[in-house]
Amino acid sequence: MNNQLDICAIFERSRLSAFQMLVLGQCFLCMAVDGFDIQAMAYAAPSLIAQWGIPIANLGPVFSISMLGMLIGSLALGAIADRVGRRPALVSASLTMAVLMYLTAQTTTVDGLLALRFFTGIAMGAIVPNAATLVTEYAPGHNRVMLLTLVSSGLVVGGLVGGALAAALIPQYGWQVVFYLGAFAPLCVGVIMLFALPESLQWCVLRERQLDRVRAILTRIEPGLRINEQTRLLIAEPRRKGLSLAHLFADGRLPGTLLLWLINFMNMLCIYFLASWTPVLMSGAGHTPSQAVLAGTSMWLGGLAGGWLLGWFVDRHGFGAVLVPTFIVSAVAIVLFSHHYNSINLAYLTIAVAGFGILGGQAALNAMTSTFYPTALRATGTGWTLGLGRLGGICGPFVGATLLHLQWSTSELLVAAAIPASIAAIGIIGFWRLNRTTAVPMPN
Repeated sequence: MNNQLDICAIFERSRLSAFQMLVLGQCFLCMAVDGFDIQAMAYAAPSLIAQWGIPIANLGPVFSISMLGMLIGSLALGAIADRVGRRPALVSASLTMAVLMYLTAQTTTVDGLLALRFFTGIAMGAIVPNAATLVTEYAPGHNRVMLLTLVSSGLVVGGLVGGALAAALIPQYGWQVVFYLGAFAPLCVGVIMLFALPESLQWCVLRERQLDRVRAILTRIEPGLRINEQTRLLIAEPRRKGLSLAHLFADGRLPGTLLLWLINFMNMLCIYFLASWTPVLMSGAGHTPSQAVLAGTSMWLGGLAGGWLLGWFVDRHGFGAVLVPTFIVSAVAIVLFSHHYNSINLAYLTIAVAGFGILGGQAALNAMTSTFYPTALRATGTGWTLGLGRLGGICGPFVGATLLHLQWSTSELLVAAAIPASIAAIGIIGFWRLNRTTAVPMPN
């Protein structure tokens, strides 16, 4: 028997096993919890504004502060996870979110909301890069992008479920019910992961930790695999210590990294502009609170369809060929939404089409980012890319609040949201041209 085994080769040739499905399922739940909590403030906002009697624009900083926290969490905790492991990062982030969301339901001041949403954002920032990294490392090679896109769509599922529950429960129980639900969900997911989520096998081999556990898991992924304690586990890339931010730009990655930052910045600016202000703007246009929340939910419903379908198309045609037209259509849909928001049915339709592209497209962008970097850099690279995206997310609500202060009309506000979607499409064209020989880049 060969005394050396490349574990990457196991995943490249494997079929999707029950154990891998268990890991991917937990990562999906992480994403769903994150999506629910990200959107919680926007869904609670119309009822909270009415109860507290505060101006609409006062919530702009509350929306933005959570994005600032997520930026810090993505940058700092992604790098920490590359050192301590993906599992402890995900478990601790989920349990921390549960505590902070419960406290948010108890607050009675805007200052309290600001503080709690900031720290909740830091915890939320650890979820996406680490969950995406685990999926990339556990998914079979032949359908890795599709599975990563499907799991990333958990963000959209969380926002969709949160909107449906908010529309049904807020009229009876008040805005606080959103945050009670937002506390219960990550508590359950965190406990499940504490007992059932394994560590990244590639991380364990690179760090030379838990190698007996790695061997046991490999036999579950590939039954019949001949392996024993003398088998030396290898990974296709060498272990490198002391990796810094500069490594994201090394080995020809400079233009790709910068374009990924631009694309994610612009798309998340667009997403959080619309996600934060759509329910509030629809309520101000005369629609009922439930209709306003459902308008926001429609965007997430479109994003769910986009996340599932775009992953299938990307696996077959590559990122650029699929995402460029998707983002162009989204920009057009946002412009149409700006002209038809007074008609509730047309508003539902156009915002759903926009969500198909920008939210569903974000799931594909997460896959594109994660597959661009090697294992030793993956969580750091994904964390920094999403962190720069979160910076766009910070700007989105802030831009909306600024334009409201300048007394822009609802139609003008919504037209402005189409601009970053268009810039994201241009960035994807550039990234596609740089990586045309590997239209669907796969990790080593």
